[in-house]
Amino acid sequence: MKRLPLAIGILAALASTGASAQSVNLTGVYTCVDMCRGQLPAHVTQNGYELNLLTEAGVPARAWPDWFSPTSRIWIDAFNQGAVYSPDGMVIQFDNGTIWHRGVPLHRPR
Repeated sequence: MKRLPLAIGILAALASTGASAQSVNLTGVYTCVDMCRGQLPAHVTQNGYELNLLTEAGVPARAWPDWFSPTSRIWIDAFNQGAVYSPDGMVIQFDNGTIWHRGVPLHRPR
């Protein structure tokens, strides 16, 4: 019976470690530079470990740190794909090849 509280404590510690392991705040405006589905600026809003995305096509989605790589990847359930982000949070590259760079350029090449 003494093992039950210990097991609950270990599970709680593991769950909180994955959630708090994301070390970079990804909040910002991003510009799609490759494999884009639209021409709007993309937006990421991070609140703790949860992220709200608005893609370059204007599609909203929710994301969170990837279970297996919480310090370098996010998972977007609505798109059934993940994305890796750079250590400084300036680049997000999705599994389908789409790449976002933080910041909005002054002009867009045609």
